[in-house]
Amino acid sequence: MIDPLLAPTLELPQVQARLRPWSFADAPALVEYANDQRVAQNLRDTFPYPYTKQDAEFYLCLMADQQRDLHLAIEADGKAVGSVGVHFKTDVRRRSAEVGYWLGQPYWGRGIATAGVQVVSDYVFAHFDVCRLYAVVFETNPASARVLEKAGYELEAVMRKSVVKNSQTLNSLLYAKIKEE
Repeated sequence: MIDPLLAPTLELPQVQARLRPWSFADAPALVEYANDQRVAQNLRDTFPYPYTKQDAEFYLCLMADQQRDLHLAIEADGKAVGSVGVHFKTDVRRRSAEVGYWLGQPYWGRGIATAGVQVVSDYVFAHFDVCRLYAVVFETNPASARVLEKAGYELEAVMRKSVVKNSQTLNSLLYAKIKEE
């Protein structure tokens, strides 16, 4: 169980950013950076577009009550501009966790997402009984695939016609990083 009040703050010094717990004060920045079709088109349909103040408040309430998974804001220039999350699996997959992330468009191309994924991956391997982290990206999002590759994840599979986004059936790419033991 993860107490949201004890969630870590993790520095990303090479890109002048950090990962930190979400706060209710992040609502305006969350709306500003999440309300972008270029962001939403690469995420699951549970990530709304347009992204409203009510969506931000709902999400931040969920984060305040979250005790199972790890969800951190990416902070740059003093505001929340994205997110990195880890969903811990159960049952026979209890030593696996799924990583997800998004970043506001003005911050693309700076290495922030890669640094965030690298740092959170190292943190999870060091502090939890997890031996496998994985992420799934749409084949139409090569930039996200590159983030994972630069963070040390390896392509394991092309899952053909595995997702539907914007009325299109797409392939998705399964990337994984295995803890060296």
